[in-house]
Amino acid sequence: QVQLAESGGGLVQAGGSLRLSCAASGRPFGSYPMAWFRQAPGKEREFVAAITWNGGSTVYGDSVKGRFTISRDNAKNTVYLQMNSLKPEDTAVYYCARKKTVVEAMITALIQYNFWGVGTQVTVSS
Repeated sequence: QVQLAESGGGLVQAGGSLRLSCAASGRPFGSYPMAWFRQAPGKEREFVAAITWNGGSTVYGDSVKGRFTISRDNAKNTVYLQMNSLKPEDTAVYYCARKKTVVEAMITALIQYNFWGVGTQVTVSS
């Protein structure tokens, strides 16, 4: 079983920055792609960013490109999301997730992830 625990959320003014962390425990972490998703009230959960097992490749949702950076430290079993130039529309609960398989195909698809954290709230005030 895999446990994922997000931290680092909070309240920030527009234009500010936050760094989210996701600590993984349980089965091996380093072989699997990891991702961040977010869900705003009344909206579906949406893809934010993903990273391959060794950090060699990253993918971002269109709304966060150029502002967010995903990274990982396999020695610490942790994945990060650096969020800069935050906007009120970034307000959401942010979830980290581990992909079902080590295969990197369809890395942005929510259905490809089967282990989820409980989420951390990010609120951006205008």
